[in-house]
Amino acid sequence: MSGVKRKPRAKAAPPEPPRMLDRPGKWKLIWKRQRQILRRTLAGVVLLAVLGLAGLAAQAIGQGASVGERLADATGQLGLRVQEIRIEGRQKTPEPLLRAAIGVRTGDPILGMSVRDAKGRIESIAWVQSATVERRLPGLIVVQIVERRPFAVWYLDGKKSLIDRQGEKVDDSDVSTFEGELPMVAGLGAPKAAAAFLDILATQPEIQARVFAAVRIGERRWNLRMQNGTDILLPEGAEKLALDKLAALQASHSLLDRPLQAVDLRLPDRLVIRPAVEKTAVARKPS
Repeated sequence: MSGVKRKPRAKAAPPEPPRMLDRPGKWKLIWKRQRQILRRTLAGVVLLAVLGLAGLAAQAIGQGASVGERLADATGQLGLRVQEIRIEGRQKTPEPLLRAAIGVRTGDPILGMSVRDAKGRIESIAWVQSATVERRLPGLIVVQIVERRPFAVWYLDGKKSLIDRQGEKVDDSDVSTFEGELPMVAGLGAPKAAAAFLDILATQPEIQARVFAAVRIGERRWNLRMQNGTDILLPEGAEKLALDKLAALQASHSLLDRPLQAVDLRLPDRLVIRPAVEKTAVARKPS
């Protein structure tokens, strides 16, 4: 046994020295502490604001004021007040009337304004077709309006009004400005039916240029009062065919240049013409 040689034992590797953990830098530690302080501070401010608003709400209930009004005042004290009212799209709408409909002025609490109520008041103005009202915090109110465009002058019972293409009244104050530039319609039911009929009339510009007014008869059909006093009686529901026929008669026989009281086109198979009645002079006895 003593003659057997033993293999030398392998030496164990020396243990690795412990690694040093990466330590954050000085400024990173400072910023981390500042963020913690900032979060605590903001949480405290929010808590105080909530408690303050809750206290004002409780006070409002005790004083009989609405919670909404007191909250609006409270937010106004925090700086949420109307600083600017921007109006876009206004041309004919009276500005004082529009601003009164908006319902707020600069300096008022911006959260105290009802956007829906303001929109309803603005759209009740005759010139306004539609409106949008936006509240942009902290202090901007934006009002955009689409105004009605006068389409015709409506005559009824001795009174003239402007109407838009939908037949809605626009305003009565500027009728004289548009008179002579817009077509005239008359009679009950004329505003709602005017757009469709005037579009048909526009297909015959030679006839259209001679028309003084389109008169709605019985809320179902139209007559044309021409500038020379002739009445053109049109059939119900067949205005296009009748106007085409009238244009052909004018081109071939200069019908509208003759002294006529009326041209009746209501019957599809015949034309009825009533000549103008000549006025006879009444002789006076010498005095």
